[in-house]
Amino acid sequence: MGEPVAAGRPRFSSRGGFAKAYDPKKSRDYKKMIKKQAMQQLPSDYEPFACPIEVDIKVYRSIQKSVSKKEYARRFSNEVRPTVKPDADNYIKIILDGLNGLVWLDDNQITDVAAHKYYSDKPRVEVEVNGS
Repeated sequence: MGEPVAAGRPRFSSRGGFAKAYDPKKSRDYKKMIKKQAMQQLPSDYEPFACPIEVDIKVYRSIQKSVSKKEYARRFSNEVRPTVKPDADNYIKIILDGLNGLVWLDDNQITDVAAHKYYSDKPRVEVEVNGS
């Protein structure tokens, strides 16, 4: 999936005296990519969860090229984890939005969600969904 993208702040426009909120292009494109990746991994006869679900998200960010070899090794071994922006909740938001209606029927079914940020030389997002 490439480098994880966090949800951007909504943008607003005004037309005819009415305000409209919309996602930034980068967020819209990433949600589409999440949906596309999920559809490729789900069986063709997949039925979305219709029960309470738990979602576990692992976000693997790139290790910056500017760090020393020692620091690179610390990040690669998860001795050091990302504590910089974007925040975990922004990753959660965009991923759940991208999977909503495809993996589960509605996001009100989510009873538990956890997110974990790591460094990796293979940036990606891993999502595990369990129904109860």
